[in-house]
Amino acid sequence: MNSHEIMSSIKGRLNTKFVGRQLYYYPKLASTMDTARDLFKKSAIEGTTVIAGTQTAGKGRIGRTWLSPEGSLAVSVILKPSLENLHKLVMIASLAVVTAILQVTGLRADIKWPNDVLINGRKVSGILIENEVREGRVNFADIGIGINVNLNPGDFPEIADMATSLSHEAGTEISYTELVVALLDNLERIYLEAQDGAPVHQEWQKNMETLGKCIKVDTGKTIEQGRAETVTENGNLLVRRDDGSLVEIIAGDVTVIKD
Repeated sequence: MNSHEIMSSIKGRLNTKFVGRQLYYYPKLASTMDTARDLFKKSAIEGTTVIAGTQTAGKGRIGRTWLSPEGSLAVSVILKPSLENLHKLVMIASLAVVTAILQVTGLRADIKWPNDVLINGRKVSGILIENEVREGRVNFADIGIGINVNLNPGDFPEIADMATSLSHEAGTEISYTELVVALLDNLERIYLEAQDGAPVHQEWQKNMETLGKCIKVDTGKTIEQGRAETVTENGNLLVRRDDGSLVEIIAGDVTVIKD
């Protein structure tokens, strides 16, 4: 299908009120996040969504790049949450991903704190959120989601030892359109529920594979080590150190320690 046909197919199946209603599809793009932000600044429409078949400069956490070869999905959505709900976006986005994957493929995916999605211990999706806050108000939040859909991880040495794809796990090709529709539908639904006060962190915690494991967390300033106990309402990770003290981690890179 060409770009127009892909957009028409997605929009025709969406059940959303605003997410994806302003939809842009590109076969190839440098960064969906940069493009979504630029388009939003011109139109100021919440729910502006950009999808790319491949990215040449995809963004990952902590300044890393996100590999987006053919067969992957790269999507960015612009939202305008209240300031008090801004911290919930990582929970909303990762829950939308695991829910969409289950609905479309039947595969159970887990969340690795704070925002990686894994299947059988291997990364299938990553999430990055950038935002602009001025004078106590959120001008916009740019949610970038990358999912390995129909590709063989073994073809990409950079990720072969730590990544997987939906088609690889399911043993069959996955419908790109069905996955996008499920992702956007769930993203809006969970977002609106969270805006209305739903305890989204509780569902997020239920889907988190990190809890209960001995981990090492690199916060960028310190290295913390201990057992991951729970997450707070703000999405922070509580780690019980070996000496019994409890530390709250706001952000960091988690590695599971082999017992």
